[in-house]
Amino acid sequence: MQPSPRSPYIALLVFALAGVIFAGISTADFVAHLDRQVHSITCSFVPGLEKPDISGSSGCYAVLMSPYSSVLRTWTWGGIPIALPALSVFAYLLFRALDLLLRRDERHRGETRFLLAATLLPVLTSAIYYWVSVNLVGTVCKLCIGIYVASAGSLAAAVWAHFSAAPAAADERGSGATGGKYLLYFAEGVVFVVLPLLLYLALKPAYSIGLGECGELRQPEDKYGVRVKINRSSRGVAALEVVDPLCPSCKHFAERLDASGLMDRLSLEGVVFPMDKECNWMVSESMHPGACGVSEALLCAGDRAPQVLAWAFAHQDELKAMAEQDPERVYDALRRAFPFVSDCVNKPAVKARLNRSLRWAVSNSLPVLAPQLYVRNQKVCDEDTDLGLEYVLTRILEGEAGTRSVERR
Repeated sequence: MQPSPRSPYIALLVFALAGVIFAGISTADFVAHLDRQVHSITCSFVPGLEKPDISGSSGCYAVLMSPYSSVLRTWTWGGIPIALPALSVFAYLLFRALDLLLRRDERHRGETRFLLAATLLPVLTSAIYYWVSVNLVGTVCKLCIGIYVASAGSLAAAVWAHFSAAPAAADERGSGATGGKYLLYFAEGVVFVVLPLLLYLALKPAYSIGLGECGELRQPEDKYGVRVKINRSSRGVAALEVVDPLCPSCKHFAERLDASGLMDRLSLEGVVFPMDKECNWMVSESMHPGACGVSEALLCAGDRAPQVLAWAFAHQDELKAMAEQDPERVYDALRRAFPFVSDCVNKPAVKARLNRSLRWAVSNSLPVLAPQLYVRNQKVCDEDTDLGLEYVLTRILEGEAGTRSVERR
């Protein structure tokens, strides 16, 4: 039996619809976070089948909160999500598939040639973002995989449609009419992309907040020498991070800050705040076992603290697993990796210094939370250290946040 001439357009319609669903859900999850509150994340190959992620442990959460989930972040709070133009492109492909599927006349290769070009766009974008997810974020989300499959399927359907279509008529080849038709198709695609972007910018939440409204350091002086250097710049704006070296959120924050390009504009120091009951009397359970030992290494490392912190971020899971078996294994790993801290870690002097670091946090009434960022002793709101980091921090560094408020759309 010969396949129906409509079969490739039905296939294109199915893949484009799948792309609309996956990109639409991803866009909805992003938009939900624009109110600066905590929301669950959809992360499933079959949306609605699995329970939403409320712990922030899924690959979808990591991708959403990465600096690569949106663009123009310094221009508008949160930026414009990449999933939104993806949704628009799939909606346009769905429209083109319906148009070609419902037509009564014969379809020619002159028309399907444009369809091929249109389906190449999501495939190329998917290839780029797959590389970004694997190499820069370190994980791939299930919704993203759905988009990748929908992109590849749309291209395959377009190729099928092209070779199934009748050759273009002789009088249409190279004619102005064909060029005009392509121009019309392109204009339709532009409308499909631009209109949702304008609606997004017009309807996204707008609110204002002043620097210092989320708190400030009451006693910022480092009387006991408990701060460690996080970046090597000494000419930037004075900033302080409350950091737990085995905290995944601290690792992700460091990645966002580094990718933002703003790190070099900060003279960033850190105060260690390990969420480990072995040394921190403010926590009843060890959220990050082994963090006490690594925090000691940071205090011992001096100017090489950034090197130790980067290593700890890269080996968080291994170090926590070691600590659960035997805390001494963490110290052994630190001594092997950094011989220059061997005579310092797990000694009374550095343990006393770590205790003073915790008391410094108490004297400033800091919440039991990491990471926290303070610029010029004023706290950057916790809600602005993920999607809004680039927007807010840029304005703080430019001095705009020194005025009463920062307007954000």
